[in-house]
Amino acid sequence: MNETTTSATRRAAGTTGIRRPGLLTLGASRVIYETRVYFRSPDSVFFTFLFPFIMLGIFTAAFGARGNIGEAPDGTGGISVGAYYLPGMLAAGMLLSGVQNLAVDIAGEKGDGTLKRLGGTPLSPLSYFIGKIGMVLVTGTIQAALLMLVARFVLNIDLPTDPDTWLTFSWVFLFGTITCAFLGIALSALPRSGKSATAVVIPIVLILQFISGVYLQFYLLPEWMQNLASAFPLKWMAQGMRAVFLPESFANLEQSGSFDLPLVALNLGIWLVVGLVLSRVTFRWIRKDA
Repeated sequence: MNETTTSATRRAAGTTGIRRPGLLTLGASRVIYETRVYFRSPDSVFFTFLFPFIMLGIFTAAFGARGNIGEAPDGTGGISVGAYYLPGMLAAGMLLSGVQNLAVDIAGEKGDGTLKRLGGTPLSPLSYFIGKIGMVLVTGTIQAALLMLVARFVLNIDLPTDPDTWLTFSWVFLFGTITCAFLGIALSALPRSGKSATAVVIPIVLILQFISGVYLQFYLLPEWMQNLASAFPLKWMAQGMRAVFLPESFANLEQSGSFDLPLVALNLGIWLVVGLVLSRVTFRWIRKDA
């Protein structure tokens, strides 16, 4: 074997011997990176992370003097305004962190060329998804934990003590957060530019919050609006959270007369699959019309 052949063989062996980071390794590193970027963005922190805290404080201060919700004519029973709105704010936090934050963020990355540059790296779309979804899970968990701490120690709202209730919270939160993350990735394909993303996404998110029992008491909404809300995941996320934090006596205020957790799980499962399929079908490193 001559020297040229030997050198070529060594180069080939050296090239094949290089181990590229795996899909999960790249995804995990993206989770850390995306989380750091999130907390360095004042807009994201205010409009997605702190917004539920602000709204819960506003509702408690504005309507707390009216007395408890669900109070009997003799003045007994019922729960405070803050306790009633806490489930809705937790559901809204999942929606804002997943749908609003990712849809606006990814549309902006498409507009400024970030995704085009990432497309030329070993990063696969799946690793990119893991980074984004992982970031939403991390920030959403921190947000939910802090929101409940504020509710308990600042607003004096009693939290559940039954382990089974917290198990329900865990699967509703996990299902809802991952579903919203996938839907946010899919929705990012709708704005035609990063500059228009906020104008496109925020009205959609805001309308869903009003018709899904976040800012308004769901049982007081007209039936047609309740039926419309039932076609979207936020209504089921809020219903699941009400099953966790509201007394059982409030179940008869739901549209079906019960919290109906199996139906909550079914609808969130359907939307999880829909979000996964849509995000994969619509996602591109560059816009199709670019």
